[in-house]
Amino acid sequence: MTETRNPFRKDLLEGRTALVTGAGSGIGRETALLMAELGASVLLCGRRVEPLEETARLMAENGCGTARVHAMSIRDPQQARGAIAEAWAAFDTLDILVNNAGGQFPQAAIDFSTKGWLAVIDTNLNGTWHMMQAAAQAWRDRGMPGTIVNVVLDVWRGVPGMAHSIAARAGVIYASRTVAVEWAPLDIRINCVAPGLIETSGFEHYDPEVLARVQRDANPLRHPGTAADIAEACVYLAMPSNRFLTGEVLTVDGGQQLWGDVWAIPKPPHFRFES
Repeated sequence: MTETRNPFRKDLLEGRTALVTGAGSGIGRETALLMAELGASVLLCGRRVEPLEETARLMAENGCGTARVHAMSIRDPQQARGAIAEAWAAFDTLDILVNNAGGQFPQAAIDFSTKGWLAVIDTNLNGTWHMMQAAAQAWRDRGMPGTIVNVVLDVWRGVPGMAHSIAARAGVIYASRTVAVEWAPLDIRINCVAPGLIETSGFEHYDPEVLARVQRDANPLRHPGTAADIAEACVYLAMPSNRFLTGEVLTVDGGQQLWGDVWAIPKPPHFRFES
């Protein structure tokens, strides 16, 4: 774990199995490590095997959980179904799906290329959907309940410079709300975690001047959150005792949805009020 804190009972997820996408870094890694610490067996999924193996090594060093590594792309529906099948092959069950994988880049929307727009939509919206549907079909076919947690974004006031990802993540939120009703008869719960500004390795992709301003001004607490903040939210939504919560969005943003300046690109002069 990158942070030494754990508010949960140590055996909270004992005997349960989770699949975490994007488990090779950041929020996905932190979530996988926390679930393992709480007793879960975890299938670590992501595009590159080396970071996944590093997450598995950290789990082994912590002496908790059982990990299997599965390299795949969520953008491929067949690979999504293969990952779900691998969970059953490895652990003979699947209880929790955490859809954390995604990707985006900061850019003014007016300059998006068609390829860039489609790439972000395909990963963040379509990829998440492929995993959701594959898991739900597997649970339905086996007559088993299931829990899905989708890691999205704090979309409520938009994020200039991230229109593609905001569009995709908003799509995930409202797809989740819809299928939370459709899949309720199957005893499948679906909830979302909406992070605000979270300090991860992804910070390296942003202009340093923009990053310095956003870290200061993104929320009224005046600092970013951590991957552990989001991992704990994922566990809260996924834990077995949380049987009566579905179709909800847990926003973990330090108050960003109420106050903050979250431009992901340099602000045009029109919006600069400094004297």
